[in-house]
Amino acid sequence: MPEASLLTGRLLVATPALADPNFDRAVVLLLDHDEEGSLGVVLNRPTPVGVGDILEPWASLADDPGVVFQGGPVSLDAALGVAVIPGAEGPKGWRRVHGAIGLVDLEAPPEKLAAALGSLRIFAGYAGWGPGQLEDELAEGAWYVVESEPGDVSSPSPERLWRAVLRRQRSELAMVATYPDDATLN
Repeated sequence: MPEASLLTGRLLVATPALADPNFDRAVVLLLDHDEEGSLGVVLNRPTPVGVGDILEPWASLADDPGVVFQGGPVSLDAALGVAVIPGAEGPKGWRRVHGAIGLVDLEAPPEKLAAALGSLRIFAGYAGWGPGQLEDELAEGAWYVVESEPGDVSSPSPERLWRAVLRRQRSELAMVATYPDDATLN
């Protein structure tokens, strides 16, 4: 299991054994992880709600499909912006999480960030864990921890992200990508 300080910016990929329906085949980008707990967003849960329906000023900057993603089961009435900004320095209104991936201050004027944005996704809610809770789930084998790539944030096929992330692993995890949606049908 990776050290806690190394988890921020990594992906949690739900194992087929994870029983919580909120996280069935989920790919979670960890935005923060420390002794006080963990916070992330589920990258592969698009909703039918357009970004313009809730955050009109940001709608033109959001990547296709231009919808809000359900970031997790916690605080569904709160919005988080996750953006990829290439280059060494990010603009004001963006806080680096890991590499080129960071959080956008959705209270900032969108035009101040528009030129720098490589991609942007808006998430309603987040996934959260209390102190030690994520470590317990990792020890139980509920999650695979893998490196994130900037393209994961704006995957053009979010419904295929779980398989795509597993398939690119250089270990036996690549085989898990072929796990059937319903193992009882085998």
